[in-house]
Amino acid sequence: QGRFLLDDPVHKYIPAWRNLQVYKAGVFPNFLTVPCQRPMTIRDLLTHQSGLTYGFMNRTNVDAAYRELRLDGNASLTLDTLVDELSRLPLEFSPGTAWNYSVSTDVCGYLVQLFSGLSLDDYFQQHIFAPLGMTSTWFKVPADQAHRLAACYEYQPGDSMRLQDDPTDSPFVRGHGYLSGGGGLVSCIDDYYRFAQALANGGELDGARIVGRKTLQFMRLNHLPGQRDLPDYSVGAFTETPYEGTGFGLGFSIKLDVAKSQTIGSSGEYGWGGMASTNFFIDPEEDLLMIFMTQLIPSSSYPIRQNLRAIINAALVD
Repeated sequence: QGRFLLDDPVHKYIPAWRNLQVYKAGVFPNFLTVPCQRPMTIRDLLTHQSGLTYGFMNRTNVDAAYRELRLDGNASLTLDTLVDELSRLPLEFSPGTAWNYSVSTDVCGYLVQLFSGLSLDDYFQQHIFAPLGMTSTWFKVPADQAHRLAACYEYQPGDSMRLQDDPTDSPFVRGHGYLSGGGGLVSCIDDYYRFAQALANGGELDGARIVGRKTLQFMRLNHLPGQRDLPDYSVGAFTETPYEGTGFGLGFSIKLDVAKSQTIGSSGEYGWGGMASTNFFIDPEEDLLMIFMTQLIPSSSYPIRQNLRAIINAALVD
């Protein structure tokens, strides 16, 4: 829609982020910081090169502050509150100098609200869900559909499971104010198939276009500096994709080197996974898409994603 440029500084739209700092030492709230080498851009947010993090990383004093402030999974959190709190916390690194999976996508959701004048749920409904015929994708499950929400389990030592999200008392049923672009939606395989098929078609499905063909082509290129892969550039220990041989585009992981990735597939394959071990990928070379839905956290509980790729690609004979 031409509302912004990728290299626009984020503070152009969020003034409180003009003087973001980078962590040097200390613990919350007594951090020692240094200035950023350059301002954070929208490109940094889309590619997870922003310097932001997630509280669940359990790796640094910065993500410890995220946990203390309950910036992950807090039902009373709002996007406005998140953005305000982040303006006062240091970044883990100067924008554009490293890669780390983070709340960057949630900040992108906040920007969507600013650019469109719509709440994130209304924007998604008007511009993605309704055009694609996605009738079972929500931030809050309607009461008459609550019986369809599956339980989510957490893997425990000894190969046992603990109920992590009870569908009878889930925040996805009760509702909450935090419209998280990075992890706030629930859906079903039929709806996600329609979304993924639109991407596989170049941004269009059944006459409804949600993104321009050339825009999507640009999004699924590797945007890491020097065409490096994640092991060369990542400071974190967690992502929803294998690191080796994988780059990152504007919201997608990108397979760069099949041999280095040690998973069967094609160069140019793109996709992502979810916390509950869900996964999707699109392989343009094979005209193939895969969607896998399950309800088990963490996503590293079993090597499901690697096994799925091996099974699917081994079945290709033509």
